[in-house]
Amino acid sequence: MRTEYDALGSLELPDSALYGIHTARAYGNFGDTGERHDPLFVKAYLLVKKAAAQANAELGYLEKQKSTAIIDAIDDLLGSADFRDIVVNPMGGGAGTSLNMNVNEVIANRALEISGKARGDYAFIHPLDHVNMHQSTNDTYPSALKIAMFMHLDVLEGALIRLQEALQEKEREYAGILKLGRTELQDALPITAGMQFAAMAEAIARDRWRIFKARERIKVLNMGGTAIGTGFNAPQKYIFLVTEKLKKLTGLAITRSENMVESTQNLDSIVEVSGLIKTCAVNLMKISEDIRLLSSGPSGGIGEIILPALQEGSTIMPGKVNPVMCEFASQTALLVMGYDNIISQAAALGNLELNQFFPLVSYLVLKSMSGLRLALVQFEAKTIKGLRLNLDRIAANLQESVAVLTYLSQYIGHEASARVYRMLKKDTRTLRQIILDEKILTEQQFDELVSPERIRMMGYRK
Repeated sequence: MRTEYDALGSLELPDSALYGIHTARAYGNFGDTGERHDPLFVKAYLLVKKAAAQANAELGYLEKQKSTAIIDAIDDLLGSADFRDIVVNPMGGGAGTSLNMNVNEVIANRALEISGKARGDYAFIHPLDHVNMHQSTNDTYPSALKIAMFMHLDVLEGALIRLQEALQEKEREYAGILKLGRTELQDALPITAGMQFAAMAEAIARDRWRIFKARERIKVLNMGGTAIGTGFNAPQKYIFLVTEKLKKLTGLAITRSENMVESTQNLDSIVEVSGLIKTCAVNLMKISEDIRLLSSGPSGGIGEIILPALQEGSTIMPGKVNPVMCEFASQTALLVMGYDNIISQAAALGNLELNQFFPLVSYLVLKSMSGLRLALVQFEAKTIKGLRLNLDRIAANLQESVAVLTYLSQYIGHEASARVYRMLKKDTRTLRQIILDEKILTEQQFDELVSPERIRMMGYRK
């Protein structure tokens, strides 16, 4: 065991612990729910600390032996991606101070080991005096969060690209399949299956663009602003240099805030990105629920889409298979929508020079991004790619509906359409047969008007 001290007193810590007294106090105060900080957030925080160490070393504020050990420790943590010693509860109070101290202490103790010193020998490398030099939680925490959000946006955009491409593939595959369109869950007009998938793909394309543009909202960092954005205790040369170091380390198009007091107080840029993520969740849920509805039955519902069978759906009904991936996507979307509401309220409740609810905001926005990415990836791989159309059911549903007659009314007139409708109600003949028998249209005219190509082109008329 080793003894560490802070302003409140002392604590005994296991010799094996990379963290120190500040982390131990936070862990004891906020408990352990099993939740851990997002790994990309921890990675981003380590990069922030590395940029600060590089800037302080270059400007002569941090002597070479100490800066080298700190940077080597950070590289070691980044290389192993072993963040087991980042143990504080993501929801802790203190606007993120617990995480900042946890990171500082882990870096310091690893740097001490690299320097041949014992853990806790802070006279040589101190978590605050050296690792946290010219920094505050209030500039490192939001900067790390925005970098983590950049990282999540990259993988989220990739997932959207793959989903859009999968939907476009279905658009091409089923471009020639005429089917029944529905409004308010009632028969409407004919549409092609390809057109339905194209509409889904277009919605996802807009999400791709929103996610791409979202980077603009979070590229401004307040690094160097320290506690309230005034830059207290941070030299001017450091303030300018640290963001440049961070930009080089991350390869991201980040920039220094021109008003650090403002950017330390306000979280509206994060709220805006959360709103874009929520919009993506809305589209995902609409698509997943439409597919779930069209696959319903299969015998007692619409049954026009056949979904891949992923797992047995009941403990008492043999053979039952549920649309579990659609339900997974929709549940994730609902969660993201709810998180966005909480994020908005938490951002609005910030007081004066700092938002005390930053941990809640960061926790939920990162959970939204990682959860949505997983839902998109699984939905694309396990639903969209493998779904098939039930062509017999599609043909039967279309034939039994008056949708085609409604569409043809613009060519054959209202009176003729009404006459055909009355015959359909009491006749066993199909719509096509009645129109041909009554010589309302020739066979060639009917087939040309009701062709999938003709239906597709209707949507592109000038």
